[in-house]
Amino acid sequence: MEINKILEENKLTLAVKGRVDSVSAPELEAVLEESLEGVEELVFDFSELEYISSAGLRVLLTSYKKMAEKGTMKIININDVIREIFEVTGFADIFTIE
Repeated sequence: MEINKILEENKLTLAVKGRVDSVSAPELEAVLEESLEGVEELVFDFSELEYISSAGLRVLLTSYKKMAEKGTMKIININDVIREIFEVTGFADIFTIE
C-alpha cells in the first residue's frame, strides 16, 4: 500500500494505492492520526485502490466518526470492485461517495 498525502489549507486528500487489509490498515490509521489536526475536509482518493478488507473499512468508519465532529469526509474515484464491497457491507449508505 502507498499513501500520497495532499494538504491544502484545511483539506486533506489521501490517495491510496494497492490494498488496505489487516496488514496495511494500521499504517493508514497511523497516517490519519498524525494528519487530521486542523483538517475540516477529508478526501480519500481510491482511484488506485485494488482491495479493502474489513480492517480497512473499520479505519474508514473511525475516520468518518472523527470527521463528523469537525467537518466532512468523502471518498472519490472508486472502481467497481470497491463499490461492490461498500454496497454489500452497507457502507455505501454511510459514506459520501463521488
